[in-house]
Amino acid sequence: MLLFRQFVNEDLGCASYLVGDTDAAVAVVVDPAFDIDQYLDAAAEQGVRIERILETHTHADHVSGHGRFASEHGLPVAISPIAEPVYPFEPLADGDIVDVGGVRICVLHTPGHRPEHCSFVVDDELVLTGDSLFVGAAARPDLAIAAREGAEDLYGSLRRLAALGDGVRVYPGHVAGSLCGGSMSRARSSTIAQERTTNDALQFRDAQEFVLVSASVSTPRPPTTERVVELNRGPWVAWPPPLEELRDVDDATVLDVRPFEAYTDGHIRRAISVPVASGSFGTKAGFVLVDGERVVLHAGSSREAQDAARRLWAVGILDVAGYVLAPNAPEKLGTLDVDELRTLLESPNLQLVDVRETTERDSGYIPGSQSVPYRLLRKLGCGALDRSRPVVTVCESGPRAAIAASLLQREGFDVRAVADGGIADFSDTVAFRRCGA
Repeated sequence: MLLFRQFVNEDLGCASYLVGDTDAAVAVVVDPAFDIDQYLDAAAEQGVRIERILETHTHADHVSGHGRFASEHGLPVAISPIAEPVYPFEPLADGDIVDVGGVRICVLHTPGHRPEHCSFVVDDELVLTGDSLFVGAAARPDLAIAAREGAEDLYGSLRRLAALGDGVRVYPGHVAGSLCGGSMSRARSSTIAQERTTNDALQFRDAQEFVLVSASVSTPRPPTTERVVELNRGPWVAWPPPLEELRDVDDATVLDVRPFEAYTDGHIRRAISVPVASGSFGTKAGFVLVDGERVVLHAGSSREAQDAARRLWAVGILDVAGYVLAPNAPEKLGTLDVDELRTLLESPNLQLVDVRETTERDSGYIPGSQSVPYRLLRKLGCGALDRSRPVVTVCESGPRAAIAASLLQREGFDVRAVADGGIADFSDTVAFRRCGA
């Protein structure tokens, strides 16, 4: 009897799976997250024993739990040898059959996102497509090799998946919220027939036209790509010990994970605000933290700090020194609403900084605003801005403007954020058209 369960990491938009045979009481985990307790608990509830880990590919956006399964539970890890993993592994090749009790998993080599990528067809009923075919979209081809080369491989892989039976259900490795593809549906599953009809990536009949469109990737690369790939390809990664509360932060970079309202009321000097309760916390933190720096969390509770740490560990930020709960936090940061911004736009001295991605700005922006995506402010510097003039940050609806304001304040700018609302509330924006559009 087929056991099938999907797990979704809402913060990263990653999906993983428990597949097994309840009669034989055995199962495998496909593309496990770093937090493996969820699979162990589910297996115990179903009365099955996890006997192996299957990886569709070497992940670039999150740390895999395969190392914990191997080191803590002695389980083998299976992956295509094209991935060239450093750890011991069982090789997977196109056409291989992995028997899980009476359940048969057929391996399909589906390169494009990465050269080693494989999909898994389970009992001819469903297919785990990993980072190849998503619901409503397809994977980006630029994270491992040249975008055009990856797109050429991806085109063939998508056609192969589309040739599966109409009723075969599609379960992807990512859902909306991931940076591993664009325009993904919020739906967590689909069918081959539905995707063949509605998925734009499956409508191309000319390979070169698909390559031209698919290789023109505008979505930002996951900020910790190289670090996470190295971790997932290398020796097993152990689960870090629980964070400890610290007396002070010393010279560490402070990541304030409390709600932004708490940050504005009082925060540690030069602290960066990325609320853990906001969406895509791990990704946003990865964009604003510098690799190798000592990080201390400012949290509202021990539980909030531990939650933030787990989300940071998931994206490969493992060196978190600890957390503080009630430090000296004298700094304030001002905010304004959309109506106040409308009034301020009359001021010739104002620097209005649009911190969205440039592709978002193309569809409409406030005249006179400057474009600096929030994720670039710290790493590329703030040289385009005048420190003698006040700054207001704005994004689509508020969260990214808040992060950007904290980054600018730590650099000495007189800054306020439109933290509740933004470009979406303006009907008189200017649309930008690129040459030839």
